Amino acid sequence: MYDVIIVGGGPAGATLARLLGRSRKVLLIERRYIKENGEGDFKKCCGGLVAPDAQRLLAEFGLGIPGEVLDGPQLFAVRTIDQGNNLERYYQRHYVNVNREKFDRWLLSQVSACVEVEDGSMFKNYMDFGKYVQATYLKDGEEIVATAKLLVGADGASSRVRRRLYPNKNGQRRYIAIQEYFRLTYNQPYYGSIFDKEITDFYSWTIPKEGYLVVGSALDPYNEPLKKFEELKGKLEGKGFDLGESFGKNSAYLLRPRGSREILTGKGRVALIGEAAGWISPSSAEGLSYGFKSALNLSGAIEENIERAATLYRKKSKSLYLNIKWKGIKSFLMYNDYTRHMIMKSGVMSMGSIKEKLAETGII
Repeated sequence: MYDVIIVGGGPAGATLARLLGRSRKVLLIERRYIKENGEGDFKKCCGGLVAPDAQRLLAEFGLGIPGEVLDGPQLFAVRTIDQGNNLERYYQRHYVNVNREKFDRWLLSQVSACVEVEDGSMFKNYMDFGKYVQATYLKDGEEIVATAKLLVGADGASSRVRRRLYPNKNGQRRYIAIQEYFRLTYNQPYYGSIFDKEITDFYSWTIPKEGYLVVGSALDPYNEPLKKFEELKGKLEGKGFDLGESFGKNSAYLLRPRGSREILTGKGRVALIGEAAGWISPSSAEGLSYGFKSALNLSGAIEENIERAATLYRKKSKSLYLNIKWKGIKSFLMYNDYTRHMIMKSGVMSMGSIKEKLAETGII
């Protein structure tokens, strides 16, 4: 009998396991080989930028990202391209550029040795019996049943736990994120953010890493996403991006909540955190801060009363619900052609490129 079974060892699941590990008996089930001594490797479809909100939460946790987790240049500008309005601006931003695989492994390394971590394991199903819950998973071809007071789904946008818990509430707006990796043979001193409704009603991105460039886009999975992605690459080359040699591509689903009612936090003996619950920014698809915060809220609810954890967790998440509403308003302003045109045209909060100004004067 465990106190808590966590399905998913990403940032949300690892954070919850770390917060509970010394006071509760915890089992963490993760499909990837993610432990430091794991037998495999993985490349998550994620840009690997830690935004200021997530940085603040790491600081509140007393954690600092180690140097070996950082990846590529630490840049301070975003080149924003609005294809429809034919506008470009540079904006100062303060992200931390990390290797996402190493970042996940590092977060898991912070978990107490008291936590039982079953990586390379596939969660299959669960049964809620009222006073306890049983989870079934596969490990090395063997089917294992574990029992706990609470099951937590931290298994991302395609959460099996959520689909089992809410079989009739899977109408959340989904996108497929596609990323391709290119050898980088020149200095690119900025991140890229591209708005182009011919590609997607969300956005696309470019992120320089150590020796390579990540090109990604959040696309409608039902509107020829591979074709749209190829169109994106062509348009980027037309904007001066030298994409070079491709050496890999991957994809993953992501959610984009249309409102706080699409956030499903759990019921009974089952709770959901991170993107499994729908906690992700509808304006930027930033999910790390929501994963950390939802794990923190649920850990507080568990410590208060594990028997009523799902209900208490929902109450403790009021500020997150309000944040989703605010990000929805921000999303409307960002993705409306008229308001985005007005904001970018005004130059408010934008910065110039010193290199370009020097080039204009003939200094370089």
